[in-house]
Amino acid sequence: MSVPPWWRGAVIYEIYPRSFVDSNGDGVGDLPGIVQRLDYVAELGVDAIWIAPFFRSPMADFGYDVADYRAVDPLFGAMAAFDELLSRAHRLGLKVMIDQVLSHTSIEHEWFRESRQSRDNPKADWYVWADPKPDGTPPNNWLSIFGGVAWRWEPRRRQYYLHNFLSSQPDLNFHQPELRRAVLDNVRFWLDKGVDGLRLDAINFCFHDRALRDNPPKPANERTTRGFSPENPYAFQYHRYDNTQPENLQFLAELRALLDEYPHAVTLAEISSEDSIATTAEYTSADRLHMGYSFELLSEEYSARHIRAVVEGFEAKLTDGWPCWAFSNHDVRRVVTRWGGERPSRHLANQLIALLCSLRGSVCMYQGEELGLSEASVPFESLRDPYGIAFWPNFKGRDGCRTPMPWNGGEHAGFSTARPWLPVAAEHRDCNVEAQLADRHSVLNATRGFLQWRRRHPALRWGDIEFIDVPEPLLAFTRSQGDSRIFAAFNLSPETMQTVVRLPAGTEQVESVGVLAGELRDERLTLPGHGVVFARVPS
Repeated sequence: MSVPPWWRGAVIYEIYPRSFVDSNGDGVGDLPGIVQRLDYVAELGVDAIWIAPFFRSPMADFGYDVADYRAVDPLFGAMAAFDELLSRAHRLGLKVMIDQVLSHTSIEHEWFRESRQSRDNPKADWYVWADPKPDGTPPNNWLSIFGGVAWRWEPRRRQYYLHNFLSSQPDLNFHQPELRRAVLDNVRFWLDKGVDGLRLDAINFCFHDRALRDNPPKPANERTTRGFSPENPYAFQYHRYDNTQPENLQFLAELRALLDEYPHAVTLAEISSEDSIATTAEYTSADRLHMGYSFELLSEEYSARHIRAVVEGFEAKLTDGWPCWAFSNHDVRRVVTRWGGERPSRHLANQLIALLCSLRGSVCMYQGEELGLSEASVPFESLRDPYGIAFWPNFKGRDGCRTPMPWNGGEHAGFSTARPWLPVAAEHRDCNVEAQLADRHSVLNATRGFLQWRRRHPALRWGDIEFIDVPEPLLAFTRSQGDSRIFAAFNLSPETMQTVVRLPAGTEQVESVGVLAGELRDERLTLPGHGVVFARVPS
């Protein structure tokens, strides 16, 4: 049997650099700070790190507004610091993935500075420009995810430009071939440096409808949201024309052709569309992207039924692509709060790590998830996220999941010697790394133990998945790889649950690590609140 590529079944640890470690005392995390803590990351037992944007940027959206794709922002260090990070990570056996924000730039990017000057300069059509309607209003009804219309007036051209996000994040015109080549050249720059993978931000937003047709209205009863809040007017439309256009498939093929020149490298796409599961399945294939994830398991919805439906829905539509699952990231409320309420238990945090790492696919684990960190409460006067400021108080933005990593019990939790850019959460101080390393029952030690245990079970890393019918709130499935077959069951409630499961004779419960274990005896499955059972099933 051939060895799967490194990224299949990998656990990828997301680092949000602003909030990981500050090495120079300016209150903002940086690349040298990441280097200082790479041993900690490697000792978790993860396979790779994904670093959120560190490129030169005015930081209107904290790095997702890129002004120079080939430069490190001085806030985070210099290119030499990135080179040291890459080298150190590789010596520790960690792969390195970086964010690529391809669909839009900052208004400070040199391409936009030139494009906005006139209608006839060499980069005049590198962004999405459109004439106003006769009454001066925008060309159509498209909306920005961050609130308001998706068009901003530029007096020098007497035209509007498109921005699906902030008005300081103009959208690139991917219908322009020369622009696409320039984008791919920027990607090649990082591949030549030796990065092992690219996380592709908002990749389905690259193309827009050439005819600029209006999006149709969405009835109130269909305004389910993934990746944005329900009070956002963005939820009031079917987004048929402002993203996820058919032309994007050809660009993905061009991007994959580039990646195939670097056989070790992988793409991981973030996708949020009207049918994110279908789009993710369509975008991931042998001649498109390697992996994709959507916001389906990053939502507020939490039930065994929902998790099963999402995974089975993806499996049914998948051809030769590969899924990647995440319960937390830098854009959503932390999962133990989202799914566990204001006082989540340690056993829930342990269970969610085990469940995430037992689904078929690769895994993205967000910094602090291994500590069981809850969503931080950030007062309005301390908010930095423009998204949260715009929709306060109904939606408090993304700052609550971006507060500094707590390393010890000292001032500023060991994150910095200065006042951090976001306040250290009071509720995180007792959950710090130093304290948890000293507590053999901590979420951190449970995570480390479980990830090491998972490595010994190839079925959990690469195997097929088949769900088993059990009553809500239980979730059960088998993972099968060659002669290895593992049964897994999870109680998503805080109450003890019992049920009967019919498994082949000879099925034996295996000792698991890092979870609150239930019991499988004959056909009787007993699971304490947030308990887990793993069993070896005869092939």
